[in-house]
Amino acid sequence: MTETAEGTLLWEPPEGLVENAKVTSYLRWLADERGQSFEGYGALWEWSATDLEGFWSSVWEFCGVRASKGYERVLGRREMPGAEWFVGAELNYAEHAFLHARPDEPALVHESELRPRGQTTWRELRERVAAAAAGLKEMGVGRGDRVVAYLPNVPEAVVAFLACASLGAIWSSSSPDFGAGSVVDRFKQIEPKVLFAVDGYRYGGKDYDRTDVVAKLQTEIPTLEKTVLLPYLSEEPDTSNLGQVVLWDELLARNEGAGLAFEPVPFDHPLWVLYSSGTTGLPKAIVHSQGGILLEHLKMAHLHLDLSPEDRFFWFTTTGWMMWNLLVGGLLAGATLLLYDGSPGHPDMNALWRFAEETGMTHFGTSASYLTSCMKAGIEPGRDFDLSGLKGVGSTGSPLPPEGFGWVYEHVKEDLWLYSTSGGTDLCTAFVGGVPLLPVRTGELQARALGAAVRAFDDEGKPVVDEVGELVITEPMPSMPVYLWNDAQGERYRESYFDVYPRVWRHGDWIRIKPHGGAVIYGRSDSTINRGGVRMGTAEIYSAVEGVDEVAESLVVDIAKPGGESFMPLFVVLKEEAELDEDLKSRIKRSIRERTSPRHVPNEIFAVPEIPKTLNGKKLEVPVKKILSGTPPDEAASRDSLSNPESLDRFAELAEKL
Repeated sequence: MTETAEGTLLWEPPEGLVENAKVTSYLRWLADERGQSFEGYGALWEWSATDLEGFWSSVWEFCGVRASKGYERVLGRREMPGAEWFVGAELNYAEHAFLHARPDEPALVHESELRPRGQTTWRELRERVAAAAAGLKEMGVGRGDRVVAYLPNVPEAVVAFLACASLGAIWSSSSPDFGAGSVVDRFKQIEPKVLFAVDGYRYGGKDYDRTDVVAKLQTEIPTLEKTVLLPYLSEEPDTSNLGQVVLWDELLARNEGAGLAFEPVPFDHPLWVLYSSGTTGLPKAIVHSQGGILLEHLKMAHLHLDLSPEDRFFWFTTTGWMMWNLLVGGLLAGATLLLYDGSPGHPDMNALWRFAEETGMTHFGTSASYLTSCMKAGIEPGRDFDLSGLKGVGSTGSPLPPEGFGWVYEHVKEDLWLYSTSGGTDLCTAFVGGVPLLPVRTGELQARALGAAVRAFDDEGKPVVDEVGELVITEPMPSMPVYLWNDAQGERYRESYFDVYPRVWRHGDWIRIKPHGGAVIYGRSDSTINRGGVRMGTAEIYSAVEGVDEVAESLVVDIAKPGGESFMPLFVVLKEEAELDEDLKSRIKRSIRERTSPRHVPNEIFAVPEIPKTLNGKKLEVPVKKILSGTPPDEAASRDSLSNPESLDRFAELAEKL
């Protein structure tokens, strides 16, 4: 069994990978073109996080940004919030998606539970983007107009996005597994002109008709002028309950042969709107800029993910998660994108590993919860599939526990670069994650990302090393939101990120930065368990609890009882045929005591059918804490933003007994 103690060396990059890595080429370029040399990644990161003008201008040059109008200054204002980047520059994100195009090679390889595997060449992608852009233009869409999409992770979504971006319009997408209320809450805020929608989808072998949701969007979003419907669940969907629609194929056929042009827009012109989870209150509508995302995703694709035209880049995601936007960013490096729509567990837990073998996948991106689910299912991808082309596995969404690291190296592949990453929708990137030059250690993220001035702050707002602290970013990044929609004075923006440390971005995670530059994420700081003055992130507790064989998932909260007493209940989802008897409770408590601290042993342990999660798979710790403290479930969380809203009711029942 692979060693799972935190910090254990698991992998070192082979000489060939280091020699040929894009970041190595970048280091050579800095020496040759700018006369700047750095001894190791740590020194490079320190420079990138302090000399912002020097670093980001070097990304612009090294990655070959094309601008119709050059920039006057890299930074007009350096303050946060409100930094001004590449003042005077005009460019277009979509143009850069085609810079490495190879006309007859696949740009997209796609598969779903409804469609057999297929591919879209770069030539076909360009032609379809041109036709879709011409269609949007006919509908009156231009610079600054909003185009929204209720689409699965299929080629049409990529086409529609690039068409929208090419016009300087503003994109926003939501996955069809979102309920009507949740989608209206998001899209209505930004007053869209055009909706791309799907008639339904298949997940886990079950069909879900979505025409009623589309009808509700048409009714409840008064600014919508046109709807483009993609027949997906059915070749001839029943549209009798819908307002006027244009079918996807008709839109493209009507504009076949159109040329593709790219509208130049200012660097800070909006590219897309992403949303916070919206578990409580109206989701924040987060606006990112064309130039900011272009620079950030060029940096990620080239210098961190090490993508090239030879790569086949996959991330298991929906269009409602920022990882879809980052996946599309793989086109900026000329990589072939692998798109999958469906359940990762259908017909069995090998579905995505089978997809990896059959597509020649080189980078397998997924969530930490998926990897731990594979581990608990006992599957053997490395034994059962030819993964010889697989170079890297990326993990995000929540901290990957140490045993998850061990499982990947023991049961997927020994000579593999495993990059655990942490970032957020707010910046649409990872600011701690992978670097192909560095070793992989159990439980650790390899390094802070270039250009991301990530620090750990103690309670007094001072930076600390090798201590758990608040994850903060002390210098601006180009992909920070240019603003939040309907927040004209910036009040909600400041409250969201700058309310604790003036002019310093507080992200809301606990982090420990190791002396060698690696990092460990311990979960959300707003759900911290503080027992007897000993503060601990929930990720550590979950690792201990879910290391017990019978436990599939867990959730823990700390509740203040009347009189100031702390009460810490632990909720577990058990595997089939397991029973929460006194022996199992004892073993769970012993695991917590030995692997975390005696102070974090729960007061009580309860078995529950499900752990409440967002549609993106994140545990709802804070809403559960509110419910257990007496808040009605519908006030504690928006059910439409949950993948399993009925799970809240069990916690409401428990609240009456606690």
